[in-house]
Amino acid sequence: MRLSKNKNHQYLFFFILSIYTIFNGGNSNLLIQINFIFISFFFIYCLKDKNYYLHFLKFYKSNQVSIILYTLFLLYLVFQIIPLPIEFLKFFSPEKYKIINKLNLDTSYQSISLAFSNSFFQILNFTTLLVIVFILKMIFYTNKHKIRLLFFLVLTGAFAASIAVYFYLVGNPDFFIIKNESSKTAATGFFVNRTVYSCFLVLCFLSGMEYLQKIDHYEKNNKNNFFNKIYIRIFILLITIGIITSFSRLGNFLLISVITLYILKEFFNKNKKNRFFLITLLLIVIFDILILGFYFGSDKLIQRYSFLLSEINNYTLSLSEANTFDTSRGTMAKFAFSEFKKFIFFGYGLGGFENLFKINFVNTTTKYASHAHSDLFEFIGELGLIGSALIILSVKSFCANKKNFLFKNFILLYLLIFIFIFDFSFHIPIVQLLFVILFSINFEKIKKFK
Repeated sequence: MRLSKNKNHQYLFFFILSIYTIFNGGNSNLLIQINFIFISFFFIYCLKDKNYYLHFLKFYKSNQVSIILYTLFLLYLVFQIIPLPIEFLKFFSPEKYKIINKLNLDTSYQSISLAFSNSFFQILNFTTLLVIVFILKMIFYTNKHKIRLLFFLVLTGAFAASIAVYFYLVGNPDFFIIKNESSKTAATGFFVNRTVYSCFLVLCFLSGMEYLQKIDHYEKNNKNNFFNKIYIRIFILLITIGIITSFSRLGNFLLISVITLYILKEFFNKNKKNRFFLITLLLIVIFDILILGFYFGSDKLIQRYSFLLSEINNYTLSLSEANTFDTSRGTMAKFAFSEFKKFIFFGYGLGGFENLFKINFVNTTTKYASHAHSDLFEFIGELGLIGSALIILSVKSFCANKKNFLFKNFILLYLLIFIFIFDFSFHIPIVQLLFVILFSINFEKIKKFK
């Protein structure tokens, strides 16, 4: 069967998402570069289509302020990597100037960023996110298209979870091309970090819930709805197994939280038919969690939660004491916050935390950290107050342009807060991408262009 032009473009977009997923969430400078080039050419190609261009133009006009602010944010990131005369650098980033003197670097020009290469590729990454939003508005312009997109997101999560659980159960087989040593102790699959993997699956789980809420309303006459719901139920079950076997404390907590919030919402839902179905589904999922948790070894997860007390105690230690102790979440959060105060206005550049850790952390001979385990402190440290203000204002303007604040967006905000405080998952491209997709999808009445 020959696919329509629009479907071909959508499936191409699905392929791009798959690439992100398969290779550790796209978390490498090489993949960021490849995706940027591919997405950019894809966007330019789509602009040639008159229908796509009209949808893009409509989105741009209705969100012009937000897009301009985001563009200023990107220009600000460029400013962070521009080599500045040493006297200029002393004005904009006194702490970077001190580091240069500390390391006895003989140079006349230096950028604000502590990691020029990483910051450059992060500029490409954040530009890609904006272009992807444009593409979403161009090729997924009907509610039917958006439902198809949600279906694929759930399918992607189910596939990633299935591979991860298989890796874990067989002890990380040697015959697979992608070999991950982390799979011996927990299900991580294509991902290196269990928490990043579980946060990715939670977003896929949320996609499944949104699909079930929208399918009956926007696809009333579709005879395949019944079977599609069964498929989604299976996918959600696989995603649930994947999160449980990750033994991620944050991931499992967020899963239970999302389920609880949806159950509470459905009790107040006027659509009794849909309410009954979703509550039944959610109760089944909870039952699955209990059964599967017992089967796959919930004791491992319980044991990991038991470590929370000692980690909380790290927050009470002074930074000097914690430096020689370990690189726990509490220690890294304190370190990141203390360093943020030194780079308060212009930051130390996206992707610069690893170098900052090597330079300023006390016990770097035996300790290593590429992230702060707190996106909140890491992002504000990397961006500074100026960069943080620009991205916040851009998102705020985008939200203010929406007539209704959907329950989905409330859940996303809830996930954002917890992940931002307790993990670094929002530094990973696939998590950023899924969040942006879900946040930007709005179901609305289709208006014909004149």
